[in-house]
Amino acid sequence: MPLTEADQRRVDEAEKEAEAAGSTKLLVRSPPDTQKLGSITVMCLILNRTIGSGIYVTPANVLRATNSVGLSLLLWTFGAILGLSGLLVWLEVGLSIPKFQPPEEGTASLDGEGPFENVPRSGGEKNYLEYIYKNPRFQTTCMYGVIFIVLGNLSGNAIAMGQYIMQAAGAPNSPEAVRGIAVAGLTGACLIHGLWRNGGIVLNNVLALIKVLTLMAVIVIGFAAAGGANLGNGPVGKGAVEANFNTHASFFRPSDDAGSYACSIVYVVYSYSGFEQPFYVLSEVSRPKKRFAKATIATMIMVGVLFILANVAYLCAVPKDRILSTDLDMANVFFENVFGNEIAPRVMSAIIALSIFGNIVVMTFTASRVKQEIAKEGILPFSLFFARSTTTPYALFKQRFWPSRSRVLEQSPTTALLLHWFFSVILVAATSSTSTAIAYLVLVLLYSYTLVVIVGFFVATGVLYLRFAKRKEWTDNLGFKPWGGPTAAIIYSSTCAFMIVGVFITPGEASPFSYAKTGVRHYIVPAVGLGTLLIGYTYYLVFAKLVPRWRKKTLIVEREPIIVRQGGEQNGEWVQILEVVEFWWAARQNGKEA
Repeated sequence: MPLTEADQRRVDEAEKEAEAAGSTKLLVRSPPDTQKLGSITVMCLILNRTIGSGIYVTPANVLRATNSVGLSLLLWTFGAILGLSGLLVWLEVGLSIPKFQPPEEGTASLDGEGPFENVPRSGGEKNYLEYIYKNPRFQTTCMYGVIFIVLGNLSGNAIAMGQYIMQAAGAPNSPEAVRGIAVAGLTGACLIHGLWRNGGIVLNNVLALIKVLTLMAVIVIGFAAAGGANLGNGPVGKGAVEANFNTHASFFRPSDDAGSYACSIVYVVYSYSGFEQPFYVLSEVSRPKKRFAKATIATMIMVGVLFILANVAYLCAVPKDRILSTDLDMANVFFENVFGNEIAPRVMSAIIALSIFGNIVVMTFTASRVKQEIAKEGILPFSLFFARSTTTPYALFKQRFWPSRSRVLEQSPTTALLLHWFFSVILVAATSSTSTAIAYLVLVLLYSYTLVVIVGFFVATGVLYLRFAKRKEWTDNLGFKPWGGPTAAIIYSSTCAFMIVGVFITPGEASPFSYAKTGVRHYIVPAVGLGTLLIGYTYYLVFAKLVPRWRKKTLIVEREPIIVRQGGEQNGEWVQILEVVEFWWAARQNGKEA
């Protein structure tokens, strides 16, 4: 990254100070311009996370829960609106904080006085919650940090990947084999990103492209069937269209089961979750203020259109009664009905497994950065160890045989990846006493309820607080102003509030979410999800209250960002080029810091 003379001097001074003998400071670099994530990669991060098992599995359960073609399509349409609303909330806060004082006006510090600049930082909701709920110190960081470190992975999806691989191979569903495949998938994703950062990014983009093309192919097949095409099992589409889209039949006798609707919304929201992925790596995005919002909004609109069309395509080829009469997921029913053989569903199972692996690849890349940011706050045992970035083996190999003049070789948060892998495998092992189907259900619902619904509620409600309590202090300095002002935050906050409470409503016995169908009491997972907040708060009390009293010391955390204008341009965006992290325990005097 070309820098001005003043910027380069500040970078050199920070590096010299951090690398001095005896220094306890940790230097964490952001990628240079040549390694920044462009708009295509930002779009692929969302696409690779959203297009997974959800759009292939969930539509059948939503239809069974609502017993209405029309209502199920309305729920998927509402999910698209909700996903876009969530994105607008994240854009408003993500491009507006943290605020640093530019070096022309003083030191790049959060504590100075004078004009401040919005400098996007990796970490996603961690940063937003810490900014909104500042006090007491460490409480928000501990509560969010514990939840994300333990549950911020896709161990449930990995188990589903194992199930679909076994189905594609035509092998019996062995729980040991499924979990072995799950651990292998989680391990492979961590190794890819740890050994070769750019290789992991390229893989993510390729998988995203394959998944979009595959979903488009499903849509084309469904509409072709609706037009009367015979793809192996006769012209099944005409009968399906008449049965599903008849004006009187579409909304005929819908379910009145409130519990089923609440669970359906949660699963639809989970299917659309993924817009938050680029926010986890915002420090690594090129020119975020100029390009980021356009790329993410365009992607979520595309996802909404694809998902709605995919649902219509399914119903163009499979009659409602056929879906209600089987426990198969939507994609397998669709392929079986259209092609009329056993090979097509197995091919579809392989495609779903590949889609799920794409989910794991992107989540591993982004979540490890969040865990690195959590470690920078000093709340973990061996925090400096997990907060560091290291040069990747691929970069070292390349530098040895094809030397580069770049001062910064490709780096990856290797130790944070290790932390991510550890808890991913722990969750797979922790559910080994249950069937793989129940393990998938519990882990996915737990992730959805805590990291999508509860966290989403606190972020969106916090944005409403900033808008109505801080007013011009907040709205006059926004890095992004969403359409409709607070409308998106109101929609997202109120819907999340409904889901937090709604999932405790008992589904009917015929519901696909009932105990008879799932083997899990409906209130157990949300109760555990709420319990994680208590666990996080307990961790905070031990870390921030008991340990300092026992040690008679106070933890001091210093994070010094070095911000520069990207590209060395006079009017370039302010970006964080590196950060100096240091923390220590300071002695107390009379209950106060010395």
